[in-house]
Amino acid sequence: MARPSGAKGLTGPLFYEGLRRRIEREEFDYQMLLDALRSYSQPRDKISDLIGKGVIVRVKKGLYVFGGAFRKRPFSRELLANLIHGPSYISLEYALQFHGLIPERVETVTSVIVGRSRIFETPVGRFTFRRIPRKAFPIGMSRVEGEAGIAFLMAVPEKALSDYLAADRGGRIQSEKEISTYLLNSLRLDSAALGRLDSNLVEEIADAYGSRKIRILSRYLRRRSKIRQEALHV
Repeated sequence: MARPSGAKGLTGPLFYEGLRRRIEREEFDYQMLLDALRSYSQPRDKISDLIGKGVIVRVKKGLYVFGGAFRKRPFSRELLANLIHGPSYISLEYALQFHGLIPERVETVTSVIVGRSRIFETPVGRFTFRRIPRKAFPIGMSRVEGEAGIAFLMAVPEKALSDYLAADRGGRIQSEKEISTYLLNSLRLDSAALGRLDSNLVEEIADAYGSRKIRILSRYLRRRSKIRQEALHV
């Protein structure tokens, strides 16, 4: 049986339905795409044609999502962040928003990485990767399961806040009073969520960073927890 090679084989609902059966995920790489087009004599040409017709969107070299009319569900920007540049995981302000600590909607997906910092402007949004110390990288990384069972790596709230604090070179923080003002007024962190943070984990992160600011945060959280516990026993 001859292998389809012309544009005719790439048009029509039967082709698109077949492609979607072979690639079930919305986010996929170059090898998955080649495997799905293995019956074509020139699959690389077919990939270019699919991009040109908007069937698939090239996020970066070797990474794709389906175009809007061909999606079964929204693609995961969080998973894409893990795949665009790594090893990395989501942290900083995007993770703070995800965990409900800050009220602002964050459009840029922010991640941390051991390698050099990078910014990727893509057709599906902006992705940033900020370098942090190697010793601090594995602490506070967790696996999160999102919609449709899509799993991705993200910092726990304590790590997201610590990474953000370390990255902010503008804030002068020398005391617990100053960290309180910074958290509640500048960042507008949710006070109840702040009360649930683990001061011991923050202290571990501070040691890995060697950061005075994060150590002050740990002391502040410990004092808040102590005051809350004392109030419960009054």
